[in-house]
Amino acid sequence: MINYDAIRRTKVAQEPFQFFSTPGVLSAVDLAAIRADFPDIREPGIFPLSELSYGAAFARLIDDITGPELEDVMADQYGVDLSDKPLMITVRGRAQEKDGRIHTDSKVKFVTCLLYLNDIWDEGGGRLRLLHKSDNIDDYIAEVPPSGGTFVSFLRSENSWHGHKPYAGERRYVMFNWMTSQAALDRELGRHRFSAKVKQLNPFASRR
Repeated sequence: MINYDAIRRTKVAQEPFQFFSTPGVLSAVDLAAIRADFPDIREPGIFPLSELSYGAAFARLIDDITGPELEDVMADQYGVDLSDKPLMITVRGRAQEKDGRIHTDSKVKFVTCLLYLNDIWDEGGGRLRLLHKSDNIDDYIAEVPPSGGTFVSFLRSENSWHGHKPYAGERRYVMFNWMTSQAALDRELGRHRFSAKVKQLNPFASRR
């Protein structure tokens, strides 16, 4: 499903941190099928795959993400070795107003990737901004609308600042991170699983 060649051809920005964005990595037909088979996520927040149910088209997308070709492409893009970096996959279906605060991602994440699965994005908020610094959402290097089939990635660093303006509503993506270690992966997945179970028991908890 994923157009690996399109990702491979995309030039990686080097300053102030390494990142790139590739639109249209999914065909319209595949995107429609994936959207139809997307997990039924009704609460904001990040969910691990283990806590979700989904259809065959979405499962095929996950197979593409976990396959060796994408890892090879990403390793080449950043000039790094990912063979000893375990992969974490999480999914978001909805955003709330407090989401999008400026951050760099945690130190245990080595490479971050987002594959958006929305319709064409016409909203003003919710557009990912890759930033020059930590205190100004309007001082951005690049702005990426989360339209379906758009792939965006960055090599995590101490200044890989990013965020988005407030938006509440459906905002679908798969996020996958090559982690620094298996122990880091286990801790992060455990945290996400616990959070998902809390939301299942108390749907209002995630909105506080």
